[in-house]
Amino acid sequence: MSGGVDSAVAAARAKEAGHDVTGVHLALSRNPASYRSGARGCCTIEDSNDARRAADVIGIPFYVWDLSDRFHEDVVEDFMSEYAEGRTPNPCLRCNEKIKFAAVLDRALALGFDAVATGHYATLREDADGLVELHRAVDGGKDQSYVLGVLDQDQLRHSLFPLGDTPKPQVREEAARRGLLVADKPDSHDICFVADGDNAGWLREKLGDRAPNESGPIVDESGEVLGEHQGTYAYTIGQRKGLRLGKPAPDGKPRFVLDIEPVSGIVTVGPREHLAVDGLSGIRPRWAGRVPEGTLEGTVQLRAHGDEHRARVNVVSTTEVEIELLDPAYGIAPGQAAVIYDGTRVVGSVTIATTRRMALA
Repeated sequence: MSGGVDSAVAAARAKEAGHDVTGVHLALSRNPASYRSGARGCCTIEDSNDARRAADVIGIPFYVWDLSDRFHEDVVEDFMSEYAEGRTPNPCLRCNEKIKFAAVLDRALALGFDAVATGHYATLREDADGLVELHRAVDGGKDQSYVLGVLDQDQLRHSLFPLGDTPKPQVREEAARRGLLVADKPDSHDICFVADGDNAGWLREKLGDRAPNESGPIVDESGEVLGEHQGTYAYTIGQRKGLRLGKPAPDGKPRFVLDIEPVSGIVTVGPREHLAVDGLSGIRPRWAGRVPEGTLEGTVQLRAHGDEHRARVNVVSTTEVEIELLDPAYGIAPGQAAVIYDGTRVVGSVTIATTRRMALA
């Protein structure tokens, strides 16, 4: 129970369905004041109190589990090291993979519980062979199957997503009917452990001596120096704002980050059309069920709230997957997750290792 409306209603529905429910709030920060506060948060003391009050209204036991060390090691440190290497990680996927459906689930099973229920918007179905399938939520605008794309079959068998069949406005209405004070609480946004939302400033402070190339040139594709940056980790592929270039493009159009070289400290910028990607290779595949055989004609989603792209997916080995994008994507960076779908069903996910830029006519 995060302290938000979704997990509170999920807990209430689980109890109403006849389950023996215990509410658990995760203490993920070694210093709660360093994480988001107020309506922007999901890991604060305020959130813990909101979760406890919701559990009291529902009538279930409530505990706080301190997983701050595990969270720092598996999520925060991973976030810092990925950015230091010029990649763009998604800490929410890593948290689901390493914390909520690994550390929490392992502890829950050891204590005799059967499953972990969360307020994620996704649905589960059982196929003819008894495999549990992960599908998109009914509310496409709130669908969170992308950030659950790292879950494997064993984790899905021990998961419950009670909200997947309900649009978000109805969940808020239900919370109000149940007397839950979080009914109108705003959703959390951005990265929970970056207190003010300034990723670049947070990374600059936390990386310290580990930050490679604290400064360096920003160049165009011909190598002409257009400005200077204060750390490659402050940039991501496809970024347009905050570049502070001293020389405008000849055609007056905006420039975007095309490439980041953390070793040399060079950030390359250029026109948006040069960001077009029509292929990528993925590593660390995580399969929700069966591993695809041959070529899968499906779709991939490359951002948490991004579009679906028609794609051909080929499993090269147990560690590598090649994806051909039939619909080009823009601003795709190594480190991001590509979640593979067959219709509404999540097939699995990979971490993007390399991208192939689309040839320009």
